[in-house]
This record gives sequence, structure tokens and C-alpha cells, in this order.
Amino acid sequence: MIEINLIPDVKRELIKAQRIRSTVIAGSILVGTISIAVVTMLAIYVFTVQTVRSSLADTAIKQGSDKLTSVEDLSKTLTIQNQLTKINDLNDGKKIDSRIFDLLRAIIPPSPNDVQISNLTVDSDAGLITIEGQASNSYAAVEVFRKTIEGAQIKFTDASGVQQAITLASSVSTSNTSYGEDSSGEKVLRFTISFVYTEELFSPISKNLSIVISTSGNATDSYLGVPKSLFTSRAQDITGGQ
Repeated sequence: MIEINLIPDVKRELIKAQRIRSTVIAGSILVGTISIAVVTMLAIYVFTVQTVRSSLADTAIKQGSDKLTSVEDLSKTLTIQNQLTKINDLNDGKKIDSRIFDLLRAIIPPSPNDVQISNLTVDSDAGLITIEGQASNSYAAVEVFRKTIEGAQIKFTDASGVQQAITLASSVSTSNTSYGEDSSGEKVLRFTISFVYTEELFSPISKNLSIVISTSGNATDSYLGVPKSLFTSRAQDITGGQ
């Protein structure tokens, strides 16, 4: 059987182009329709659903605010709760002031250089300890007391577990010395001793702390009883004088 195509080539190309155009137009219309539907749905969600949700959230916030406002002494309750959250931090950082009794047991000299404490002040801001007391053995007992403080050291374990030994006091000074009578009528010497203590003394970081007394290799009674101010370097000869 013989078929004869009477459609010229130009006409066939035109028909093919029209089909492609129709396909493209149909696809564009379909994509456009879908896009319009998506935009419409988003608009409905944003302007309707979100508005409703925002309104419900505002209502819930207002109700919750009104409920909190109606609580009696709310500000006091919140303040207490805030303070409770800081208790652990404050407890970990608090100083161990009870070590002052170990300090006194270590630095108060034994008989016959007896001293009695009448007042003790610990200034944690300045790191200063002031001791007011009296001694029955005149100036010798006070001098022994002062040198004992100067020779005291503290030994402890630091945060890294290393054993440390440092000097307890610095800037030790004696003042307000005067004679008086105690309750029994005995003559006593009243005095005030103050010194700057090392911060490790009361620090909670210092573990296994102990206080030891050292007099730099000289523990004789004569050394403890003689004031250091009595000794000084020999004066130099004057050269080039008249």
C-alpha cells in the first residue's frame, strides 16, 4: 500500500510548534494555579490562624498575670526564692571563722608568760585581727606573745592537693600598753596587739589546716623575752668628717 503525505514540511513544523506552545501554556497555567492556591493558603494561615493563636496567647498571658497579681505577698515570695537559689554558692564561699579558736590555742604562750584576752576583733574586709588583753608578767609576757604570733605558720592542703606552709601574720604591732589592776586587785599590763592575717587562714579552700609555731630556729626563753628592737646593725664610721 502506498501512502502519500500531502502536508508540506513547513506545515508540519508549524503544527509541532503549536503543540509545544499549547503544552507550555497548559503547564504555566497549572503552575500558576498551584502557586495562587499556595499563596492563598499561606495568607489564610498568617492572617487568620496566626491572629487567632496570638489572641489566645495574649488571653492566656493576661489570665496568668492576673493570677500572679492576685497572690498575696508575691514580691516577698519571689525574693525568698531568689535567695534560696544562692544559698549553695554562699555556703561554699563562706569563711571558716571557727578556726579563730585553733589560732588562739596555738599563739597564747604557756606559763609563766600568761596572757588573758579581754576582746578580740576580726576585720575580714581589712584582713586584720586585733587582740586586747592583759598580762600578769609585765612586758616580757607581751613580748613573748607578739613573737609567738610573728613565728606562727599555717599548714594546709590547697585546692590542687599540694601541702603548703605559709606565714600566718604580717605587720604585727603592739599598742596601748598601760598598767592596771584586775578584778582581784593584782597589777597587770594591758595591751593591744594587731596583725594582718593571711587569707588562707579562714578560706574554705584550705583543707586540713593546722597552726604551728616557729621562732626561726631559736626557741629559747631568752630569745622570746628580749625585744627585737633592742638589737640593730652596728653604726658605720663617718668618713670625710672634720
